[in-house]
Amino acid sequence: MSSTDFSSLDLNPDLLKNLATLGYDSMTPIQQLSLPAILSGKDVIGQGKTGSGKTAAFGLGLLQKLNVKSFKAQSIVLCPTRELADQVASEIRKLARAVHNIKVLTLCGGAPFGPQIGSLEHGTHIVVGTPGRIEEHLRKGTLKLDHITTLVLDEADRMLDMGFQDTIDEIIEKIPANRQTLLFSATFPDEIASIAERVMQSPTMVEAPSTHEESTIKQYFYEANSADERMMALRLLLAKHKPDSALVFCNTKIDTQDVADELIYYGFYALSIHGDLDQRERDQALIRFSNKSISVLVATDVAARGLDIDSLDMVINFNIAHDPEVHVHRIGRTGRAGRSGIACTLYGDRETHKLNALELDITPDSLPSDSLLDKPIRKPTMTTLKIDGGKKQKLRPGDIVGGLTGKGGIPGDKIGKIIVASNWSYVAVSSELVKQALKKISNDKLKGRSFRVRILS
Repeated sequence: MSSTDFSSLDLNPDLLKNLATLGYDSMTPIQQLSLPAILSGKDVIGQGKTGSGKTAAFGLGLLQKLNVKSFKAQSIVLCPTRELADQVASEIRKLARAVHNIKVLTLCGGAPFGPQIGSLEHGTHIVVGTPGRIEEHLRKGTLKLDHITTLVLDEADRMLDMGFQDTIDEIIEKIPANRQTLLFSATFPDEIASIAERVMQSPTMVEAPSTHEESTIKQYFYEANSADERMMALRLLLAKHKPDSALVFCNTKIDTQDVADELIYYGFYALSIHGDLDQRERDQALIRFSNKSISVLVATDVAARGLDIDSLDMVINFNIAHDPEVHVHRIGRTGRAGRSGIACTLYGDRETHKLNALELDITPDSLPSDSLLDKPIRKPTMTTLKIDGGKKQKLRPGDIVGGLTGKGGIPGDKIGKIIVASNWSYVAVSSELVKQALKKISNDKLKGRSFRVRILS
């Protein structure tokens, strides 16, 4: 018997038989790493991307310990979107086919509230849902979590991106402390580590090996002496690579603003951040960049501090850094979390001492063809909406998701980051559906109130 066989695990025989009928012969890496710890009752942090098999990993764990005779909610799975919740619930139902009368209930925003109350009254074993709708049921007393033995946070990084941290905290407060907590995430930012520290007991950490090469940063160096030559080089590099997110470094505030203005003039979706901007301008530029509703952010080193974007496609040094350590820090912002990254550096004749200080074997690269400038500039994948309502108006991320995904709305997987501030909120939506999203929120009410909403530009 191979250690990758499900039969090597101490699983319910009915579950094993069902796995065989489903064609689940051997475990994926994340299942092999996490299932022994899950089945032994330990808290587990699993890092793995969509398609790694994590749903079956925690699904089998939930089903193994379930008391079928009790129709109290015993497990709860929190997901960032309705679409993912539906997928997870469907997968758990498939895994549970061989076990008689297991009830899996999906509770998500965008669906009528009444029928969900009716389903809860008839009892359930496993609840799968989005944080906003789960919290709403708790607030109204239609859902009790007193008998929960397992909590699952699925795609935890995405839930944090969508602004659900406070809501998740409120839900966890209603769950017995004596429980098993399973957290799955594609990335492991500091916020995830913070949650794990607060809500988990000595968790076992497992990471599915990447199916591709680990993070690599490819460096390219281009000679460009005059200001015009540098600008042309920058435009050509952006036109060639078409990044969703590129960070351009300049050494001065004046250059930063000039470069951003030039890029905007030529049709690029760009903004700048530097010390002369007021806090509101800076915050909104960072929000639009992190939301991928602008593609290029031009910044000084000082202004870029605190900017944490995991999936940064490209870094361009419009001006070579004065210090080798600064250069390393700049380019280290791309190629994170197992992704490949591109770092391009422009330099002039008078900057050979800065190049030498990098202690690299540098061969100047050739710039792309000028013909690239005749092609259309790629539009950002997301657009940011600003809603004139926030925490002081009792607005929550779940309210925004529900408002966008309700009847006549957009799919939950077309919603990106959500930030709820004191008196306003920002939500990223797929650019192709922005008109529909704008109309939906403009015409409908959130929390029983109408809020002004507009595209942030």
